[in-house]
Amino acid sequence: MALLPILRFPDARLKKVATPVEKIDDGIRRLVADLAETMYEAPGIGLAATQVDVHKQVVVIDISEEKNQLLALINPRITHRDGVQVYEEGCLSVPGIYDKVERAAEVTVEYLDLENQIRSCSADGLLAVCIQHELDHLQGKVFVDHLSQLKQMRIKNKLAKQARITA
Repeated sequence: MALLPILRFPDARLKKVATPVEKIDDGIRRLVADLAETMYEAPGIGLAATQVDVHKQVVVIDISEEKNQLLALINPRITHRDGVQVYEEGCLSVPGIYDKVERAAEVTVEYLDLENQIRSCSADGLLAVCIQHELDHLQGKVFVDHLSQLKQMRIKNKLAKQARITA
């Protein structure tokens, strides 16, 4: 396993749409393990392959307090949405920035697991938010894309200033 570098907004590579995984093999299993290690170390509760410049439809999520309930979603797609919730989101690719985003309150997602089995998961609350957030990454979107143009510009400026200070 290896820690992977996380792309930072507004890196253009975060806009790239991920392609479906053709075959679940040892390379994909290693990617899932590396994504999980990177997510836990960051620390975060979700990470999409797009965020580490691998443009495959692979996502890892773990919202448990103990960090022992890893959910790996390969080629995920939301098959059902219901209701509305507003949740304050953050992102490993947009460090230190949090804002409210409106999303579906409940979702059902179909995906392949590491054994190439089709699975389905229904979620609400934080897990529903996390699933939608990470699947956005696979479509080349970050949570700030849901915010106003003014907020997006402020976030870009703040992150640019942070980068200058740490450089």
